Amino acid sequence: MPSLQEIVDYCDERLNLTAITDFKGAENGIQFQNNGTVTKVGAAVDAGLVPFQKAVEANVDLLIVHHGMFWQGAQPLTGAFYQKTKLAFEAGMALYSAHIPLDVHPVWGNNKQLANAIGMDDAEPFFDWKGIQLGMCQKMDLSLADLTSSIEHAVGGPVHVCAGGTDQAGKVGIITGGAGSEVAAVAASGIDTFITGEGPHWSFPMAEELGINLIYAGHYATETFGVRVLAEHLEQKFGTNVCFLDHPTGL
Repeated sequence: MPSLQEIVDYCDERLNLTAITDFKGAENGIQFQNNGTVTKVGAAVDAGLVPFQKAVEANVDLLIVHHGMFWQGAQPLTGAFYQKTKLAFEAGMALYSAHIPLDVHPVWGNNKQLANAIGMDDAEPFFDWKGIQLGMCQKMDLSLADLTSSIEHAVGGPVHVCAGGTDQAGKVGIITGGAGSEVAAVAASGIDTFITGEGPHWSFPMAEELGINLIYAGHYATETFGVRVLAEHLEQKFGTNVCFLDHPTGL
């Protein structure tokens, strides 16, 4: 079995953690260590109490998440935060988190995997954010209705559509997660249909006013791809057992 350090070093390098900007609370990389051995890798979107409980029940000793433990910054070890920490330590479970680096990865990334799933075979990076290209885009010759059906199939459920533009998909941009607030900048970049996870209420009327289609496909649903693919890759690379710990938020 591989050591925890081998896997961490491998992921850090391949995800380019040191070069990719992120929000302060992301704290990308190893967040909990264990005794140094890994036999089973779990993948989850969020480092929440329920995913931790599921991981421990599944005998996971390395949990990989997209949203880590420290989004709220320093906090007392009480309540659910204490329970999660205690669970991980007692079970010998390490925690590894990758946020923006896993969104934008050219192979494992949430954007790339969603693009692949809906037929964007020639997608290119777009949307500069703090020196990185945050999303992917491609001209698509299909109707908005057909694109919507394809997205629903990819994320495994209904999506919410603001049909602010034409009935054709046109140039499609993807930024998974909570990028709806960027609708004006995305429209200014020439995108006709913008796919994201969620956005603030005002993003819907703004999309209508800007004449752009905006598809909210779910923050959680659009960000299951990266952690799953990364875990599967580690299975192939290191021979570990893997599992996906699904805990949808509905958001």
